[in-house]
Amino acid sequence: MTSDDPGRADVPSTAKVPPRWFIRTAWVVHRGLYRVTGGRFGLTRPRPGKYGMLSLHTVGRRSGRRRTAILAYYEDGPDLIVMAMNGWGEAEPAWWLNLQATPEAEVALPDGGRRMRAREALGVERERLWAGFRDYEGPKTDLDALAKLRSRPPAMIVLEPA
Repeated sequence: MTSDDPGRADVPSTAKVPPRWFIRTAWVVHRGLYRVTGGRFGLTRPRPGKYGMLSLHTVGRRSGRRRTAILAYYEDGPDLIVMAMNGWGEAEPAWWLNLQATPEAEVALPDGGRRMRAREALGVERERLWAGFRDYEGPKTDLDALAKLRSRPPAMIVLEPA
């Protein structure tokens, strides 16, 4: 990895993220609005300059219960691409740990649900997909600077149709 690569702890970052309590509250509110409105609010398709939002349903790796997370995504052919970051915190998100244990999942999209199988993109594919997320970042977002807040790059997850 060169010093220009995202996710390097030894490269200073000017990125700022909201406090953890704010991020967690936003997640809870988003999931709550999605649930209360019966899915009518909270999910969007990607469009130029703006990634989409999907609802990912996994099986808890310890509890065996259904778990739900709302994630940013974009489409790469028939695949859906998500980034395994936990509010740019150091820990891996629970949904990604759940998918590592049981890669089969369901996603809800504005136009319906799909059964998917998850895998991590590595090497050249990972770099291509990371660059793809840049097409959706807003004018005030710098994904590379945010990634430098972590000691390792966020995993790029490919959700393939099952």
